[in-house]
Amino acid sequence: MSRVGKKIILIPDGVEVKIEGDTVKVKGPKGEISQKIRPEIKILIEDKKIQVMIQKQKVSLRMPKLTKSLWGLTRALIYNMVEGAKNGFEKKLEIQGVGYKAQAEGENLTLNVGFSHSVVLKVPEGIKVAVEKNIITISGINKTAIGQFAAIIRKVKPPEPYKGKGIRYLGEKVRRKVGKKVVTTAG
Repeated sequence: MSRVGKKIILIPDGVEVKIEGDTVKVKGPKGEISQKIRPEIKILIEDKKIQVMIQKQKVSLRMPKLTKSLWGLTRALIYNMVEGAKNGFEKKLEIQGVGYKAQAEGENLTLNVGFSHSVVLKVPEGIKVAVEKNIITISGINKTAIGQFAAIIRKVKPPEPYKGKGIRYLGEKVRRKVGKKVVTTAG
């Protein structure tokens, strides 16, 4: 049994949840988001509570394990949709290195991180990017899209272990390595 899938999701005030066919739509003060649901999963909405359950069907021997994992995944996705529509999500990245900088220009994020050229990334729809000094803030209502875009930005120049230069998540600890020692010979 899925421990995550069993939990009931409470719908806060100001958030509206609808099921249309195989799609769940959540509308709140921060915006609207929708997610397709697999046919093995059943969703009930009663008294400002959402309950995610497994459809009782005849399944093959391998299906129950997949269905149980989809049960927990679906519950987590719906919970994130409700939280995102109410409060939104935010992820912060930090740039470290001399001369390393970022600029948010409309729909593009320009990174100057030690290459001979600047790297230009297109910001996905529904995500806002702000840059203050060496901190990049990514915000929006879709937790998955925010995490994916943050990973793409970090992948441009991950922190290197000798000097720690690069792009990292705010608060991320980079394990530092000791460089080579210079030994002089007395002659």
